[in-house]
Amino acid sequence: MVEATKTKKTTKRATTKKTTKRKKNLVIVESPSKAKTIEKYLGSNYKVVASIGHIRDLPKSQMGVDIENDYTPKYINIRGKGDIIKGLKKEAKAAKHVYLASDPDREGEAIAWHLSNILDLDIDAGENRVVFNEITKDAVKDAFKSPRQIDMNLVDAQQARRVLDRLVGYSISPILWKKVKPGLSAGRVQTIALGLVIDREHEIQRFQPEEYWTLETQFKKNRSKFKADFWGLAGKKMDLPDNDAVKDIVQRLDQAGDFEVTKVEAKERRRNPQPPFTTSTMQQAANNQLNFRARKTMMAAQQLYEGINLGGKEGTVGLITYMRTDSTRISSTAKNDTAHFIHEEYGAEYAASKPVQGKQQEGAQDAHEAVRPTSVFRTPASVKDKLTNDQFKLYQLIWSRFVASQMTPEVLDTMAVTIEQNDVQFRANGSKTKFQGFTKAYPSAREKDNKLPELAEGDVVTMEQLSPDQHFTQPPARYTEAALVKALEENGVGRPSTYAATIETIQKRAYVKRDAKKFVPTEIGELVQGTMDEYFPDITDVKFTAQVENELDEVEEGDKYWVKVVDDFYKPFSTELEKAETEMEKIVLKDELAGENCPVCGAPILIKLGRYGKFKACSRFPDCRYTETIVEQIGLPCPKCKNGQVVERKTRRGRTFYGCSRYPDCDFVTWDKPTKDTLPDGTTPKKDEEQADKQEKQEKQADEA
Repeated sequence: MVEATKTKKTTKRATTKKTTKRKKNLVIVESPSKAKTIEKYLGSNYKVVASIGHIRDLPKSQMGVDIENDYTPKYINIRGKGDIIKGLKKEAKAAKHVYLASDPDREGEAIAWHLSNILDLDIDAGENRVVFNEITKDAVKDAFKSPRQIDMNLVDAQQARRVLDRLVGYSISPILWKKVKPGLSAGRVQTIALGLVIDREHEIQRFQPEEYWTLETQFKKNRSKFKADFWGLAGKKMDLPDNDAVKDIVQRLDQAGDFEVTKVEAKERRRNPQPPFTTSTMQQAANNQLNFRARKTMMAAQQLYEGINLGGKEGTVGLITYMRTDSTRISSTAKNDTAHFIHEEYGAEYAASKPVQGKQQEGAQDAHEAVRPTSVFRTPASVKDKLTNDQFKLYQLIWSRFVASQMTPEVLDTMAVTIEQNDVQFRANGSKTKFQGFTKAYPSAREKDNKLPELAEGDVVTMEQLSPDQHFTQPPARYTEAALVKALEENGVGRPSTYAATIETIQKRAYVKRDAKKFVPTEIGELVQGTMDEYFPDITDVKFTAQVENELDEVEEGDKYWVKVVDDFYKPFSTELEKAETEMEKIVLKDELAGENCPVCGAPILIKLGRYGKFKACSRFPDCRYTETIVEQIGLPCPKCKNGQVVERKTRRGRTFYGCSRYPDCDFVTWDKPTKDTLPDGTTPKKDEEQADKQEKQEKQADEA
């Protein structure tokens, strides 16, 4: 009887403890890694999930824009996102409140807007949009204290860009397919990028080199030797256009006689640091200093922004601020922290009282801070063991550039010396670091010392060597990836988030190829651009495209209605489309005879123009499907087998590499074009291509996220 009573009381107590499950706040971001980081900061009352990028977009199979009805976009759920959308709806229905925390830019705002539509959130009444410029505990918690409504100006600016790009791409591409070659396509911003590459190539082809000479000398004072260059005659600067001019100067000299130091100018020169990175300058510096391509830079930056697990008390934390920005502005908190760090680490004399202010590009949105470390106290060395090699290199570059921007100038002692004999003057310039300044934190920006011996006016020196050298002026250099990003930015074309994708597109479509890390237009690229220049001059006009970008900025500011911007663009564009449809003649790409027969059936071999350039194929196609890649010898013997020649080849993804003509008997291969001075030892083709494929797959996944 007693035992029964105890059982009853226990049951009653257990029933009392049962409570209704408390609803959590739901936060939706784009990527799982970002979700994982933020959830740790917000605590148990929040659940953070990822949409894995966009969930709605225009359909791929059709234009998807209702031109007759104010250019209304016809959005559909992205194929393959069904389960994600279903899960988001379920989570939203069960949530106490839904917050949309996608990236703080136009595209992020558009993702939030699409989510609010799919989840039936009240856009007008609900304050559910949360933005932060860095993924740190304080920044995230502060952002959730002041959620706002979705900014429809930002959404409309992104929507206008998407509609414009769709109108151009889906209107011109079918014409190119029909009139030129199947599989071709055109885009609004990529056309400008391709045009820049082609225009530069034409400049190079038109360039006429001009001869000039230099006259370098080596002088000696006591035991010290130094170099000087010919400057002029009788106090006037003089060029040396040819060998006759050099002979005239040499004949004036008594090379065994004494030379007098007639002038010594000693000055102090100050070099200011550069401002912290924008997206564009980060991509340029990473390309120039780290040999990173734009996509690789943005992938590593995305990872640093979304969060790295540092272990210990810090856990997962974002190491840099938002990496898509055209601003060099930084917060007062970051300035104060950096000033404190510089005082403690380097000394008060290294801290700038008025740090350098970066000049904003015309049309810059200035919506975010510059790219900087979220905490200056997390030095690259302190987090190195938690980062991949690529992450560490980029973080070190960002950290160093930012800290340097808050430091004092580098100070150099300079000396300009004039040396003379028989009215012939030579100049020597020297410098040495007097005070390291900002280069203390940014050693790669340091100038090398070029010390001269102690010289004074009236000193006598002797000539050790006289070296006349013939030169020719060089054509403008082809665009590297860094130079092309800079050109797009300077011309006001595209925005921080578009540079990498634009450059990647013209490469994937084989409109350009990379030769020694520089872009060269292909025959297909020249053909497409020539057609665009003739029939769509506005699309290929840099100033016109830059003006469209400015108008999109005005939409973002609320000063223009997005439909009017699209309409002002489309009306003249539609006239150009009609003209191209009726007047453009079909371009017949004629095959050339290769002068050899097919090894399979004996029929003549033809040279055809394909997506990746010219190739050889049997004239009996499709009855005979023999094809052969046209290889171009670069005039160097194979460094591995010594019997073959180094030839240019392409991978199955269209990437250029260099290998031995005796492959597969010799497996020499390299990605970079060899020269006589830089013949590599060779690597394993299979291993290199597998690595390239793996990297491309990772980059593609990062883009989708």
